[in-house]
Amino acid sequence: MENGICLKGSVEKIKIVKLEETPLIRFTLTVDNEDKQNCLIRAHSLDFLYQVSEGNAIVVYGRKNKRNQVVVQKYHVNQS
Repeated sequence: MENGICLKGSVEKIKIVKLEETPLIRFTLTVDNEDKQNCLIRAHSLDFLYQVSEGNAIVVYGRKNKRNQVVVQKYHVNQS
């Protein structure tokens, strides 16, 4: 079983992929101003849309899927 990963970075390009009762959200997380990770979130996605906007710094915890995307299980928005 694959271990989870934890990443800290800034959010870019938030997009709703599937609009359902619990939407599937895709966003890009820029880590260290150069490493870009494609991320997906379904759990708590409505809260994510409410709390996070482009440019926010967040910490995400999740796992990689077959397409090398980070499937977010938990997140925390850093308050500035």
